[in-house]
Amino acid sequence: MSILFDSEKKIFKLDTSDSSYVFQIFEENYLVHLYYGAKIPDNNLTANYYRGWFASFCPSNAKVKADCFSPDVTPMEYSCEGAGDFRVSALAIRNSDGNNVTDVRYVSHKIYKGKPALEGLPSLHLNSEDEAETLEVLTEDRTTGALVTLIYTVFENYPVITRSVKVENGSDARMDIERVYSCCVEYERTDFNMMHLYGKWLKERTLQVRHLAHGIQSVVSKRGSSSHNHNPFVALADEKATEDYGEVYGFNLVYSGNFSAEIEVDAFNSTRLIMGINPESFGWILEPGEVFQSPEVVMVYSGEGVGGMSRAFHDIYRNNLLRGKWAKEKRPLLINSWEGCYFDFDDEKMVSFARKAKEMGIEMLVMDDGWFGKRNDDTSSLGDWFVNEDKLKGGLGSLIKRVNDIGLKFGIWFEPEMISPESKLYKEHPDWCVHVNDRENSIARQQYVIDMSRKDVRDNIFEQMYAILSDNPIDYLKWDFNRNISEAGSALLDSEHQKEFFHRFVLGTYELMDRITSAFPDLLMENCSGGGGRFDPGMLYYSPQIWCSDNTDPIERLTIQFGTSLCYPGMCMGAHVSANNRAGIDTRANVALWGTFGYELDPNKVSDEDKETVKKQIEKYHKYYDVIHFGDLYRIISPFENHYRSAWSYVSKDKNEMLFTSVVMRRPEISSYFVRFKGLDKDKYYKDEETGEVYSGALLMNAGLNFTNKDCSDGASFLKYFKAI
Repeated sequence: MSILFDSEKKIFKLDTSDSSYVFQIFEENYLVHLYYGAKIPDNNLTANYYRGWFASFCPSNAKVKADCFSPDVTPMEYSCEGAGDFRVSALAIRNSDGNNVTDVRYVSHKIYKGKPALEGLPSLHLNSEDEAETLEVLTEDRTTGALVTLIYTVFENYPVITRSVKVENGSDARMDIERVYSCCVEYERTDFNMMHLYGKWLKERTLQVRHLAHGIQSVVSKRGSSSHNHNPFVALADEKATEDYGEVYGFNLVYSGNFSAEIEVDAFNSTRLIMGINPESFGWILEPGEVFQSPEVVMVYSGEGVGGMSRAFHDIYRNNLLRGKWAKEKRPLLINSWEGCYFDFDDEKMVSFARKAKEMGIEMLVMDDGWFGKRNDDTSSLGDWFVNEDKLKGGLGSLIKRVNDIGLKFGIWFEPEMISPESKLYKEHPDWCVHVNDRENSIARQQYVIDMSRKDVRDNIFEQMYAILSDNPIDYLKWDFNRNISEAGSALLDSEHQKEFFHRFVLGTYELMDRITSAFPDLLMENCSGGGGRFDPGMLYYSPQIWCSDNTDPIERLTIQFGTSLCYPGMCMGAHVSANNRAGIDTRANVALWGTFGYELDPNKVSDEDKETVKKQIEKYHKYYDVIHFGDLYRIISPFENHYRSAWSYVSKDKNEMLFTSVVMRRPEISSYFVRFKGLDKDKYYKDEETGEVYSGALLMNAGLNFTNKDCSDGASFLKYFKAI
C-alpha cells in the first residue's frame, strides 16, 4: 500500500519509491501539512504543525484547543482566501453574498487503486491499475456549500505524486471561482534555490537559479499559452544541491495555457509553493450542481540532485504521459521543407526533395507551411485548409503518391488555431476570430487567433482537417501555433462569462486535438509554437514530440536543449540538422542526436561529400536510437556553467551502453580536458567502440578519460560509444 491512513492519529501518509508526503486531519477538521521529503518509515509527526508563538495579527480559531494554531502560521494543506491565512492562497470562491471568504474543512476520504482521468484535460495515465494508488479527500465550505476534492495519485515505482483539485457547487446559489491552484506544498525551511526556465523566441528555456528570499517570487504566463517566455516548471533545490547530489523538488503543470507558480517565504522561515491556472484574467461561474476540474501538477522528489529529478520526470513522461503507438515505436527519420524553401515550392520541388532525401537514407518528407489556400507568404489563407493547386498542380494525392513511390512517408503542416484576415473563412465568419468589441484587434505574423472556445469553430476546423487527413495517406502532422492571444474575448460568451475565455480556449484546443488523434491513431503528431512556445506536458499528451526551437544553430541549441532536459525527455525534443554553418555538419548532427533527430534543409544543395556524411549520421541515428530515446540522461558539463564546453551522455537502463557527446562552444583557454562519466555499473567493463580499449565502470566514473588531444576549435565535437563486454 502506497497510501496509508492512521485513523488514530488521523494522518495520511503517501509513499512513493523514494519520498513520503504526510498531512493530518487537525482539530475542527482543518487539513494540516506535516512533511514532504525523503522516504520515512513512520508517521510520528504530529508536532510538526507547531511554529511557536505569534501575535494577535495572525487570527486563530477559538474552538481549537491546540497551542499556537493559526491558519496564517500553520502549514495548511490547501490554503484558502480570507479566513485567517494571509499568505498566497490556493483557493478563492466568491459566493452569492458577494464576498470571497473561503474555508474548506475535511469531510471524508477514499483510497483506491488506479488513477482517475480528468475530464477534458490531459493528465498522466496508467498502463495498469497496479502502477498507482489514489487518495481523494473531500472538503467542504459549510457556509457556501462549496465541495472541494483534493486528488493525490502516488506512483509506487517512481518518486512521483500528482495533484489536482475538483470544485463542485453543492449549494442552490451561484458561486464564482476566482482562483483554484492545483497544489499547495509547505516546507519548514527556506534554504532553497529556485530553478525555472525563461526565454523568448529563438532562445527558449534558459535556466535561471536564484536563492529564495522573504516575500513572494513567481513564474507566470498570461499570454494564452505556456509560452516561450516562461515554462510551467519550477524546482526547489537545497542550496547545497548539485547536478548529482542533494534534495530537489520539481513541479510541472500539465497545462498549455496561462499558468502561475508562486512561492512565498514568510516571517516564520517557512516556504509555501502553489501552482496552477494563473488567476489573472481567470474566473469560472459554477451554477448549482456544476463541477470545475483543475489541471494536474506532477511533483517529483529527488535525493540525487537535479539530475535525479530530471530522470524521474523523463521516466514518468515516457511511460505515463506519452500515448499511442509512437510512445514506444521507432519514429521515422524525417526531413522538413521549411528551412529548405520556406513558401517557395511546388510539387516538383517537393518530389526533388524526396528523391535526394531517399538517396541519403531519410524516411519521411514533411511539407511545411504554404500548401493550402492562396498561401505564398504569411499574409493569407490560415483557416482555408484546402489544397493550393496552383502549387501542387496534380493535387495533394498525386504528390503523396509520387513521394510514396520514391519510398518515403509523407507529413504535412497545419496551424488550426489561427485565421488570416485575408482568407475565405475570415470573410465568411469575421466573428470567429478572438476579439473584443469596439477595440482594434492586434495582429501578429499577419494573423489572428481563431476562437477555439466555440464548438462551431472547432467543428469547422476538424471537418477541414479530417477531409485532408482521411482522403490522403498522411503519416505525420506538424501542429503549429505562431502567436499569443491579445484582446481575449469570444462572441458567444456573455459579459459575466468572458473571464472564462482563456481556459475555455485551452479546453477547446485539447478537444480538437483529441478528436484528431482519436480519428487517426497511427498519425505521428509533432507540436510546435514558433518552435518551443508551447513545450509543456499538456501538449506532450497529444503529440509525443515538440519542435524544441526555431533556432537550429547547434551552439545556441545547447542551452535550449540543456534547459529543456531539466524536465522533458530527449525523445520529445524536435531537433534537426539544418544548413546553419556556424559549426560543421558533424557537430550539427551530434547536437541534433540528443533529440528526435531529422533534417531541415534543401537536400538538393547538399554536396556529394556531405551526402556521404549524412548517410553515416543516419547510421548512427539507427544504431543509437534506443539508448538515446529510452536511456538515462546524465548532464556532465552544463553550458550554463561552462563558457567553453558542453557535454552529456545517455546510459541504457541495463547500464550496458553509453553514448557520450562533447561540444566546444568556443575555444577554451586551457586545452587539458578530463571527463568523469556518470551512471555506469562500477563492476562492469566497457569497450570503447572507436579505440577498442576496455575500461571498468569504476575507472570511467572515478578516474575518467583524458580527451586533451581532441580538437578544441570553435564548434568542434565528438561522440564516444561504450558497450559492456
